[in-house]
Amino acid sequence: MLVCERDGIAMEAAQRRREILGILKASTQPVSAGTMAGHFQVSRQIIVGDIALLRAANVTISATPRGYILIDQSADADKIIHTIACRHNMDNLAQELYIIVDNGCGLIDVIVEHAVYGQISGQLHIFSRYDADSFMEKLAKDHAAPLSELTDGIHLHTISCCSEEAYRRVISELKAKGILFES
Repeated sequence: MLVCERDGIAMEAAQRRREILGILKASTQPVSAGTMAGHFQVSRQIIVGDIALLRAANVTISATPRGYILIDQSADADKIIHTIACRHNMDNLAQELYIIVDNGCGLIDVIVEHAVYGQISGQLHIFSRYDADSFMEKLAKDHAAPLSELTDGIHLHTISCCSEEAYRRVISELKAKGILFES
């Protein structure tokens, strides 16, 4: 009987992970662990563990400030990917985000070079002003600092652009606002 109970629990967890994957596939926006925990009536930590197991099975799931998102590499096949270097303080963070999304590009991540840990990156997936505002609200609500505060404001972004023209607009505006980091 104990073996069956264990098997039943294992089957329930595997089914939940399949359903989590289905939820992420169906969603165009990040889904928080708390939302999924409520849906499945389990703890948030159970969902975090399920996501870790899905990732270990080579499912490309990113954790963003707003929740988990399934990464579809084929969706970005027609996008142009660039890495840009920026430097600013907290006062210019929203401006940086708006410049990028308002010109037809999206922020995939932020990367800083830490003296002890080496490269540290955070997944952003910011593709609209709504996403940018949500990110800024989360920083404020959680009293969190952006990664760039570890490096005196210097950081990289991987950006996804719909065209080279959009990329050039972003570079031009960031340069004009003194946000683009140039040696």
